[in-house]
Amino acid sequence: MRLYSKKSLSSFKSASSWFEIYAAFSTLTILLRTAINDLIPHQFRSYIILKLEGFFCKYRSNNKVSIKINQFWDEMCGERNELFEAALTYLPTKITHTYKSLKVGRRQNHKHLEFAVDGGDDVVDKFEGMTLTWKLNEGSKEDPRNMKNNFVLTFNEKQRQMVLDRYIPHMVKTYEAMKNERRILKLYSWLNDFWNESDLSHPATFDSLALSPELKKDIIDDLDRFLRRKDLYKKVGKAWKRGYLLHGPPGTGKSSLIAAMANYLKFDVFDLELSSIFSNSDLMRCLKEASNRCIIVIEDIDCNKEVHARSNPNGTSEDQDSESDSEGAKMKSKSFTLSGLLNYMDGLSSSGGEERIIIFTTNHKEKIDPALLRPGRMDMHIHMSFLKGKAFRMLASNYLGIQGHHPLFQQIDDLLEKVEITPAVVGEQLLRYEDPHLCLEELVQFLTLKVNDSNCDSVERVVFSRSIDTNTPN
Repeated sequence: MRLYSKKSLSSFKSASSWFEIYAAFSTLTILLRTAINDLIPHQFRSYIILKLEGFFCKYRSNNKVSIKINQFWDEMCGERNELFEAALTYLPTKITHTYKSLKVGRRQNHKHLEFAVDGGDDVVDKFEGMTLTWKLNEGSKEDPRNMKNNFVLTFNEKQRQMVLDRYIPHMVKTYEAMKNERRILKLYSWLNDFWNESDLSHPATFDSLALSPELKKDIIDDLDRFLRRKDLYKKVGKAWKRGYLLHGPPGTGKSSLIAAMANYLKFDVFDLELSSIFSNSDLMRCLKEASNRCIIVIEDIDCNKEVHARSNPNGTSEDQDSESDSEGAKMKSKSFTLSGLLNYMDGLSSSGGEERIIIFTTNHKEKIDPALLRPGRMDMHIHMSFLKGKAFRMLASNYLGIQGHHPLFQQIDDLLEKVEITPAVVGEQLLRYEDPHLCLEELVQFLTLKVNDSNCDSVERVVFSRSIDTNTPN
């Protein structure tokens, strides 16, 4: 009996001791955990955990996963994947001296060498203790139109959430910062069902345009007002777009104004030739593929028959030729229509893209269908007129460096009021001599001849008209 009691007491003491040890260990663990959470930053703890996971993963089976980033999100519609563009810009910054296959070059008018990822080698990136591997899969070399390029990002399966929540946003943020820092405006032209890219290096600015100061101010104020009204457009239920019509004779600076607007806004330019569009679906697709924060330009819109005024003053159709009508009927299914263009301007399709400027140019405003001219489609009509005195001051400043007044300015102003001449013609005259005074003297002679020629033409027309009236039988 005594022996049994002693064993029970010993067992009880042993259990009590183990309980005390467990309680002390639990308390110590809680204290250590609290201290670690309070004193050691989260990033450092994540780094330690990743290192430990990486060490033990060496002895486990392969647990890598991959993310595929295609160049086009929707290959059928050609919709671009901005994440692909981000990777294309971001990864060259991770190329090291150990990289064995890379592309290198220098763009025209660029000072520095540029590097690009090549499909022949992997690019390894390290981020917050993670090791990530990128691979570029390039399209078919046999078919240049095969644009199915893609990146494959490979990483440890346990890091999936961290890659999606932290690494990819970090890459996109870096890409946007790089793009803003070395912002190079792009000019896109629609060719073979794709937007073909080139650098927009046009030097025009509002300071260099030969426009009256009042017109410049109106345009700049309108652009600034458009940019800051995103919330207002959303509130009133309108797409965040603004339409402009530039109309006037050739050589009055319509293209230079477009370049100046692009340089002022830092917007890329998408130049669309309507002759390259064969259906309304083509029109919708190419406009949908244009990026946000861009200027879409449709030049010489009056040259396209679809946007001409649909009736003449007599109320009859402009095109009476039956053969022409028959041919038009055959081509109707193969060409875009005015309704398709109007639908993009303010119809259901107008919601595609935002913060866009749409600019139409024409030499003959009267030929354009009034439905296309109304507010909401072409919100601001800008008349690019012949050169007059105020705009000439800007030309004299830019070409000759003349600031302020010059004795010949008043004479030139008087001559410009008597003759119709474009800034392009006068600009060419100002390039002929380096001496400013001599240049202005020659310009006075040139304008005087133009005025005399214009008067002679007017006299000839009057004489010709009178001779016709005299010979006309009563």
